[in-house]
Amino acid sequence: VQLQASGGGLVQAGGSLRLSCAASGRTFSSSVMGWFRQAPGKEREFVAAISWSGGSTDYVDSVKGRFTISRDNAKNTVYLQMNNLKPEDTAVYYCAAKQRSSTTTQAMSLYDYWGQGTQVTVSS
Repeated sequence: VQLQASGGGLVQAGGSLRLSCAASGRTFSSSVMGWFRQAPGKEREFVAAISWSGGSTDYVDSVKGRFTISRDNAKNTVYLQMNNLKPEDTAVYYCAAKQRSSTTTQAMSLYDYWGQGTQVTVSS
């Protein structure tokens, strides 16, 4: 599985961005997909995850009510809609895939494949 993240950019606080992660391979529809982020000088952290069906989602507390993860299995793509962005959301955002799984997880070590990352910068 190869993952290609896109959609990052520079936005003012309060603005919105939509990240996309396009996946290759036939196992996408049976994979849990996650978004993680890493700010300068900080460890990579979990942001959101979605089950293979889209019926179950999970978010880190700091983005609940502002970010929405979704997926389109027909397009092999997962999205992260980010609204009301804050300067503390500035980071490189990575998508990841946990193959053949029905359970979302926040644990980075359980994800099998990672995309290259896309930069999100939120100015105050």
